[in-house]
Amino acid sequence: MRLLVVEDNQRLATLMSTLLAKHMFTVDRVATVDEASVAVEMVDYDLILLDLSLPDGDGGDVLRSLRRAGRGTRILVATARSDVTQRIETLNDGADDYLVKPFSLDELLARIRALLRRPSETVRPVLSAGRMTLDTSSLTLRVDGQITQLPRRELEVLLSLLSHQGQLVSRRKLEAAVYSFDNDVTPNAIEASISRLRRRLDGLDAAVTITSMRGLGYILAERGSA
Repeated sequence: MRLLVVEDNQRLATLMSTLLAKHMFTVDRVATVDEASVAVEMVDYDLILLDLSLPDGDGGDVLRSLRRAGRGTRILVATARSDVTQRIETLNDGADDYLVKPFSLDELLARIRALLRRPSETVRPVLSAGRMTLDTSSLTLRVDGQITQLPRRELEVLLSLLSHQGQLVSRRKLEAAVYSFDNDVTPNAIEASISRLRRRLDGLDAAVTITSMRGLGYILAERGSA
């Protein structure tokens, strides 16, 4: 899953981004309202971690703009503003949760996972196909009930394919899910990830297939239904 951290305190932004990357999330970082506005137009994020006090304005403008546009992106506001009235206004504006600084990074992670467990228009809490299941909040993959470890990028590719099981997923969409703005993406990066993922799933006898549609993208289906 791809998350956006909107935070101008570089030390805190680094701590949060490092934590999220450690727990298998793809993370983009920005520090201003303008940068956040550009990022949300380019990427459909699974969750935005949003500070309110930013150098060029109020982070709440990003929140209100997304909600006015009908965007249901999960938004966790993390700010030093502790006033109860501010909390109420921000939640009424459409924030999904509100966390006051300073906070525990463990609590932050728990709140993010709780938000990601909530049903969305595009991703169910637990996805399944063949003999495998994938918890979308914790990114825990199980095959025949046994927890299975995959490299982060292969897991993100699998999540995107499972979220659209039986449907064509374009290479561009997979790249957006797997790589942050800071990553250098080689032309065959997704193809290489798909190849490795196929081998791992075949070795685990996960009972799924990933079909390549040349020049278009990929389709994941249960074995026998492709």
